[in-house]
Amino acid sequence: MNPLRPTLLTLACLLASPVMADDLPSLGDSSSAIVSPEQEHQLGRAWLSLLRGQVEQLPDPQLKDYVETSVYRLAETSQLQDRRLEFVLLKSPQLNAFAAPGGIVGVNGGLFLYAPNEAEYASVLAHELAHLSQRHFARGIEAQQRMQIPVMAAMLAGIVAAAAGAGDAGMAAIMSTQAAAIQEQRRFSRQNEQEADRIGLLNLEKAGYDPRAMPNMFERLMRQYRYDSKPPEFLLTHPVTESRIADTRNRAEQAPPGGVENSLRYQLMRARVQLMFEETPGISAKRFRAMLDADPKLDAARYGLAIAQIKNGQLNEAREGLAQLLAKSPNEIVYNLAQVDLDITANRLQDAQQRVDRLLGLYPNNYPLKQARSDLMLKLNRPQEAEKILDGLVKSRPNDPDVWYQVAEVRGLAGNTIGLHQARAEFFALVGDYDQAIEQLDFAKRRATNNFPLASRIDARQQEMIEQQKTIKQMMR
Repeated sequence: MNPLRPTLLTLACLLASPVMADDLPSLGDSSSAIVSPEQEHQLGRAWLSLLRGQVEQLPDPQLKDYVETSVYRLAETSQLQDRRLEFVLLKSPQLNAFAAPGGIVGVNGGLFLYAPNEAEYASVLAHELAHLSQRHFARGIEAQQRMQIPVMAAMLAGIVAAAAGAGDAGMAAIMSTQAAAIQEQRRFSRQNEQEADRIGLLNLEKAGYDPRAMPNMFERLMRQYRYDSKPPEFLLTHPVTESRIADTRNRAEQAPPGGVENSLRYQLMRARVQLMFEETPGISAKRFRAMLDADPKLDAARYGLAIAQIKNGQLNEAREGLAQLLAKSPNEIVYNLAQVDLDITANRLQDAQQRVDRLLGLYPNNYPLKQARSDLMLKLNRPQEAEKILDGLVKSRPNDPDVWYQVAEVRGLAGNTIGLHQARAEFFALVGDYDQAIEQLDFAKRRATNNFPLASRIDARQQEMIEQQKTIKQMMR
């Protein structure tokens, strides 16, 4: 793992306590150039690669697709100028979401657990996008540079630990390093939070959501954690006060009624997340069954129950539940992918393939469907076809380490050793391990010595990675 240097430490600390200066500051001393959006973009990608290499993520294609689609929906109506967004979905049940310089949007799985409806989920992300659109991070670098490097290093360790789910250790590390240096910044942090609330509310309404969801979520979190000595990470970095709730409530009430509060798709994704973090599928099944007993019309609960039953080996029961859902919505991707999962578990691979192929005819560019078809080709022992699908998928998702990891695996099974090393190189670069990435391209070049055009392309890509590594090292000095 590459050592963490001051510039990226500064960016990490901005996630915990963004500060606001009166003027756009300089990067470094007073004679340095002003932080440009392109510099933010490069710094953000560098920080993201380090985070990916240290914190476990959720690789679920359906959940990733939902988060990306929902954030882009908010971005379309936001004040964000640079919409080159990158996403990281962290495998943590803690409530948290964050935005980092250069369009990095992070979401903990726990956000779905805490937000009971789509509007409240969207309110958190609208707030984070407002931090990006107002460039709070660039505006705070000058003040952050006054902090001592050991303080920043300790804070980063706490942030990473908290994001990874070690809540007690993470919060202890953060709290132990704040003291007077952080106290001085709280005034600026409050200004940023108020601005992000105001702009986030406007964006929430423009995107079609009910802006009242933001104060609703704040109120619920305050009630839930008013006397809790260990609040979720989100409340450490976004303190909720009575005045903040009152301000957002007053602003939200000025909007006309009628905005979207919830959606079935959100509830389906929330059911998936709940299954990921509950101890056993059996516990999930009991909870979803109780929900259905109270209200038989809850399709999200029926879906969650079916998924739990598949995981528990109760395939006939799961088939009955999915049949009811598919009868109502035969082309719903989420239900069909659940049926595909059921058919694969029951070794009915041809049925699964027919279903996926039919859905791809309706939704040819859908990421989860393409991923499902690739998985099926592997189950059918057709790695070359799986490789072809993933080669197409990686063109639309070139910065997704999950896809590159799968590309490497499939190319290995298909006997494409040079391609295997190339894919591994892309994966390692995306998780910040450039030494491994460059070494993988060395392996690829050795095997391509008899193919001059291919060897030249590999060499050119290796030089690009070497330059990227140099740039990151220079930024981290």
